[in-house]
Amino acid sequence: MEVRRWIDGDESAGDMLTRFSIERPFLLLLPPLHRVPLRVGNVLELVGPSSSAKTLILIQAAISCILPKDWNGVHYGGLGRLVVFIDLDCRFDILCFSTMLKRRIGQANGLLGKTNVGRDHLDTQKCDERRKSTLDYDEELYALCMRRFLYVRCYDSFQFLASLKTLHYQLKQVEEAQQSSVYLLMIDSIGAFHWVERASSFSQSSTHSLVCRKSLSLQSVSETVVQEMKRLLLMHPMLVIATKTVSLGDRYANEVQRKKYFPGTTSTHKVPCREYMPSVWQSFVTHRILIRASDDDSTVRHQQIGPVYLSEWLLPPLSLLDKFTVKDGFFLLVS
Repeated sequence: MEVRRWIDGDESAGDMLTRFSIERPFLLLLPPLHRVPLRVGNVLELVGPSSSAKTLILIQAAISCILPKDWNGVHYGGLGRLVVFIDLDCRFDILCFSTMLKRRIGQANGLLGKTNVGRDHLDTQKCDERRKSTLDYDEELYALCMRRFLYVRCYDSFQFLASLKTLHYQLKQVEEAQQSSVYLLMIDSIGAFHWVERASSFSQSSTHSLVCRKSLSLQSVSETVVQEMKRLLLMHPMLVIATKTVSLGDRYANEVQRKKYFPGTTSTHKVPCREYMPSVWQSFVTHRILIRASDDDSTVRHQQIGPVYLSEWLLPPLSLLDKFTVKDGFFLLVS
């Protein structure tokens, strides 16, 4: 019916923009994702070494999505939409997510408990509370937001593919129950099974196993994943954010040059690394950010803050390098 109305020309430009802003709203993400506007249909890849706050960035983006724009006269600036979090790394800490959500709610209400510096500290890596603190928050809003967060854990590529194939039916039921649509699809981390499957592909235990694995090569698995994700995005338009762990440095100097640097890196300052994901996934990605720890300790000493991270847009390439830190679960830009 909506398509028929559009063909007949019954919808004005103003009505179209209003409908489009509701169906595909713009989410202003917090640093370090704030430089480039992202909308549904985009596929953002966060790449970086281990312990570079990639999962924390996902958590902050998810919280910004599940929080409402306004609630009981308080402005939260969220979308009030659903989030699907697919955990391939199998290390997601729900307590960390819960704590950061409570802090965001408390901050908006001006109820964030005062912390004792040095004693009440939220660890930026393990994301656990060193000492139980008093967090004031709206429990009803907290429960509503938690229901908007859909968590899926997969232990191998078979479970990942099965989840993608059945996700449409699950989302249909959840969206009807929540009276809201999904906006974010998060994958942490997309290359979690790559090296295990690559090693198993060289195993020659029996002729039967070789025949079975031939149809489940790394390339065919990646092609199926991308195909299922494209099909899912047609039925449920979403913004996709995926993390990928890489090793930085010159340890892969003998690798083929076309694999040595990230695709899309056009600046004179190239970051040595090895791109191991198949080309079908690389072409599927529309945006890419490199996240890594800073080697400069002067900022940490002078401002007395925690670890400092660097974020660099590789796709599209930007000549900007943001520095940020994580304090009590909040991302702060540093000079």
